[in-house]
Amino acid sequence: MNSVIKGASYVLAHTPDMVLHNGTTQTTERIVNPESEYLKEVPKNLRSFEDAVNYYPNQTYIGNLHPDELREVELPWYNKKMEGADRFGKFGEIMPQEEFLLLVQASDMFEVVRLEKGFVASHKETFAANPIISEDISARIHEGVEQGEIERSVSEEHSEGLYHNGKLVGCVKRAHDIDSNLSAHVMHENLMSKASSVLALLYAVKNAGIRKEDVDYVVDCAEEACGDMNQRGGGNFAKAAAEVAGLVNATGSDLRGFCAAPTHAVIEAAALVKSGAYKTVIVTSGGCTAKLGMNGKDHIKKEIPVLEDCLGGFAVVITENDGVSPEVNLDLLGRHSVGTGSAPQAVMTGLVISGLEKGGLKILDIDKYSPEMQNPDITVPAGAGDVPLANYKMIGALAAKRGEMTPKDLNDFVKNHGMIGWAPTQGHIPSGVPYIGFGLEDIKAGKVNKAMIIGKGSLFLGRMTNLFDGVSFIMQPNSGETEGGSFDKAQVKQLIAEALKDFAQNMLDKAE
Repeated sequence: MNSVIKGASYVLAHTPDMVLHNGTTQTTERIVNPESEYLKEVPKNLRSFEDAVNYYPNQTYIGNLHPDELREVELPWYNKKMEGADRFGKFGEIMPQEEFLLLVQASDMFEVVRLEKGFVASHKETFAANPIISEDISARIHEGVEQGEIERSVSEEHSEGLYHNGKLVGCVKRAHDIDSNLSAHVMHENLMSKASSVLALLYAVKNAGIRKEDVDYVVDCAEEACGDMNQRGGGNFAKAAAEVAGLVNATGSDLRGFCAAPTHAVIEAAALVKSGAYKTVIVTSGGCTAKLGMNGKDHIKKEIPVLEDCLGGFAVVITENDGVSPEVNLDLLGRHSVGTGSAPQAVMTGLVISGLEKGGLKILDIDKYSPEMQNPDITVPAGAGDVPLANYKMIGALAAKRGEMTPKDLNDFVKNHGMIGWAPTQGHIPSGVPYIGFGLEDIKAGKVNKAMIIGKGSLFLGRMTNLFDGVSFIMQPNSGETEGGSFDKAQVKQLIAEALKDFAQNMLDKAE
């Protein structure tokens, strides 16, 4: 019996100061050309928190706007504001930078994060008032230290500065004097990923309607790696984030696969639950500071704000079949194998066709495809094109080649089976999984029967292989069966009531 997706969460942390100080496009520019005009322009082109909240794609990401509704909003989106936008959505929230820095400090177990006293005093109460932040998390916020200690740590001890509104308000210290894997830069990168994963986990538990103690296993699929000089990427982000989120009965491990990792992780989690190894598994991921402002140069050239100013996070809850939630069909998995090749048509054939053929399905039998859901408002001005549209055209071309439709039907295929992109360019974050939350709703409402989640990855980035990578799975309506058999709870209660009634009648007959 298939395992099910019971809930999902999507969160953003608005971190504009990290664009300048931690995004690789900017930090590299500072090394190569410290007097760069571009670096001078970045602070002038950063969005306010209100602008980030009012941004249509961000509202879509946290669930306040359906992708079908976003499609009706004319591009570009950066110069428009969504009326009635809220930082809180049905899937998660957009957390402001000052609160996120407190969450980072609460996620720090080795006292490497230091925040200035006045900064903590100004924002701790607001942070603690957030309904998703439990008392045990807010209790972990330290009183703070003097500004002089932070300045000295940054200037003399190689600490990574933490900034808010252009002002130094804290730092991340190195965790070892000579181990580059525990440098302040790496600790900063890893703590930001961990904290955004914690936020996603908290919302995932809430959205799925489960208790924290119900979670047995956590799989982290971010793009970072934590370890020391003896095991550079040993892990474990999953268990580290689960600890802060209060998932006291959970263990876990990390899965890495560049942008394809989230889909790999959901398949792994679904298999773990279906096998009976665990009853409830959460796939989670935090964001990537390196990709903040990744396309900033192109945006500023075109007089566009720096749109890559948020860290993304998500989490997906997979459980035993409850008779209601959409299932993960593990019989129809698509994959890019070693022998598939790197031609775009070959890649898409492996990811889409190989899974469909196992069930005798056609391309048009899938109602919605969710490949790389990159936000075109970000990628098009940067010269990368509309990534989701390119994927849909390739899938449509395969359908035409297989005789399922004619080439003139391509535009209708894109409209009916595709979606416009809305996810931040955080590498792994846009890869397939942004639709899972909406997919749960659409399938339950009968709007969608089958949805394919596609993860694609560029393994060649690690200089270990020239291969691409990718896997896919299909979400489908629940069969109505539960792990206990073909009866749901209501049916079982009815059967028991009928049996008791019959028993009572038999007793009365005998008494007469």
